[in-house]
Amino acid sequence: QVQLAESGGGLVQPGGSLRVSCTAPQRIFSAYHMGWFRLAPGKEREFVAAITYTGVSRYYGDSVKGRFTISRDTAKYTVYLQMNNLQPEDTAIYYCGASLRNFIRDWKTYNYWGQGTRVTVSS
Repeated sequence: QVQLAESGGGLVQPGGSLRVSCTAPQRIFSAYHMGWFRLAPGKEREFVAAITYTGVSRYYGDSVKGRFTISRDTAKYTVYLQMNNLQPEDTAIYYCGASLRNFIRDWKTYNYWGQGTRVTVSS
């Protein structure tokens, strides 16, 4: 069973920064697009960011554009989401996913998921 392992969530004050990580098996990391989604209470799952398997293209949701950055480390098979200027509305469980398809903003097209890491933004 494929497992994506997220880490790095926690509690941060408004305006603060946090970096979450997602480590994948090598065969997944090298062939699948990797994306981050988040789920907050009472809301639908929201696309946050994605990076193509080549690492060439990156995509962001409108609500995080300019504040969040997705990147990857090919030596560690890990994708990172650097989150800056965090706000209370960023509070959610963040999920990492892997997709073979090009509709990377659509969570339904993802093949594998991690268990999620909780991010709480509060003073």
